[in-house]
Amino acid sequence: MSSLLRHFFISICAAGLLIGVYHFAFSSKEIIVTQSTTPMVQTTYETPLVVRDSAENTDFTVAVDRTIDAVVHITNTGRSSSQSYSLWDLFYSSPKTYPRIGMGSGVIVSPDGYLITNNHVIEDADQIEVTTNDNRVFAADLIGTDPSSDIAVLKIIGDVPFPYVRFADSDQTRIGEWVLAVGNPFNLNSTVTAGIISAKARDLNPYDATNQSFIQTDAAVNSGNSGGALVNTNGDLIGINTAITSNGMGTFIGYSFAVPSNIARKVYEDIIEYGGVQKALLGVSGSGLNDRISKEYNLDTTEGFYIASVEDGMGADESGLQTEDIIIGVDDTKVSSFADMTGYLNSKRPGDKVKVTYLRDGNTMKTMVTLKPNPFFDYFGMRLKDLTSDEAGRFGVKKGVKIANNRNERLRRRGIGQGILIQSINGIEIESTDDLRKIEENEIYEIEFMNTDQERFRFFFD
Repeated sequence: MSSLLRHFFISICAAGLLIGVYHFAFSSKEIIVTQSTTPMVQTTYETPLVVRDSAENTDFTVAVDRTIDAVVHITNTGRSSSQSYSLWDLFYSSPKTYPRIGMGSGVIVSPDGYLITNNHVIEDADQIEVTTNDNRVFAADLIGTDPSSDIAVLKIIGDVPFPYVRFADSDQTRIGEWVLAVGNPFNLNSTVTAGIISAKARDLNPYDATNQSFIQTDAAVNSGNSGGALVNTNGDLIGINTAITSNGMGTFIGYSFAVPSNIARKVYEDIIEYGGVQKALLGVSGSGLNDRISKEYNLDTTEGFYIASVEDGMGADESGLQTEDIIIGVDDTKVSSFADMTGYLNSKRPGDKVKVTYLRDGNTMKTMVTLKPNPFFDYFGMRLKDLTSDEAGRFGVKKGVKIANNRNERLRRRGIGQGILIQSINGIEIESTDDLRKIEENEIYEIEFMNTDQERFRFFFD
C-alpha cells in the first residue's frame, strides 16, 4: 500500500512539473511573437519600399517613343546686308547681302504635316526647310504667325503621312510634374532632356502689354530648342519651348520657359481657320496684386487682379464688374496674378462666356462675362481704340480714335496721354483704326490731337 501511495505522489509531482514547464515555455513564446509584430516593421521598412518602387517605375521611354519622330529640325534662310562696304560698293550704291541661316525646332501636330514653332525661329525667312528624325528633308510653307505669343504655323510640303504629337490640357499640369523637352539644340538632332515643372503662369516681363504666361521648367533647353516640344510622361504636348534664363552666353543655366499648349493650340487653330488670331478680352485694366500694391490700396488680400478701370461696351462692363473689384478666379482657374488671368483668357475666343469670381467690399461674388474682340490697335507707340457713340458725342464728333494707353515717350513728354483723340495724321482725317493701316509709322511727320475740352493742337516730327 505504501508503495502504491509513493508512486501516486511521484506521478502528481511529475504532472505538476510538466504543466509548469509547458506554461512557462508557451507564455514566453507569445511575448516574443507579440513584440515581433510591432509597427516598427511597417513604418520603417514597408513605407520606403513603396516610395522606391514608385520612383523605379518612372519610365520616360514611352513619352520619347511617342514624341521624337514628330519633332523636326527647322532651317530658315534669309538675306542680311553687310555692315561694312567696300569703296566699290559705296560708289555704285550696291551693298552686298549675305545668306543668313537660322535654326530651331518644330512640332508636327497633324498627320498632313502642319507644325508649330516659335515666330522668332522663322522670322524674316525667305526659305524654310524641315528635317525629320529619319533625316528626310522637306520644304515648308509659312501659314501664319502671332508675334505676341511667339507662335508660328508651318505646313510641310509632302504627300506622306507624318507622325504627330497630341495636345494635352496644359491647365491640368501641376508644379512638380515630370516633363521632357525634345528638340535640336546646337544642331544636334533629336535631343531629349528631363525635368519638372518649376512654376506656372510665369510672366517674364510685367511691363509688357502682351503679358505672357509661361510654363517654367528645369529641363535643359539651349539654342536650337526653340519651337520644340515640352511633353508629359504620356508623350502629350503641354508646351512649346520658347525661352531660357541665360548668363549672356545664350546657354541654359537652370530654367526654361514654354508657351502652354492651350495657348499654342488656340493660336494654331485660329490661324488655320481664320487666317489670324482671334483675341478675346474681358474689357478691364488694372494690375495684379502684391503686398506693396495691396498696402497702397488698403486691401486685405495680396492675390488677385485689381480692376482700375472698366472699358465701356465690353463684356466686363455689361456684366456689372466695377472699378475696385478684385478678380480672384476665371472659370476653374484661380487668379493670383495678372498672368494667371491672361494665360487662361489667351486660350479663349470672342463670344466665349467665362465665369468670373471677384471680391467687392469683402464679399465674394460671381458673374458671367461674354468675351469680346480686342478693340485696341497698337500704333506709333500708342494703344488706340475706336470711339463709342457716347464717347464721340462727348467729343462733338461722329467718329474718331482715342488713346487708351501711350508708351511713346516723345508724345508723353508733350502731355499726350490717355483719353485724347487723334484727329488727323499727315493731314489725313482719322475716323477709325482702319485709317491708320493706310499710313506707315515711319512716314509720320504730323499728328493733330483733340482733348476732352475739344481743344485742337498739332505736333510735327522730324
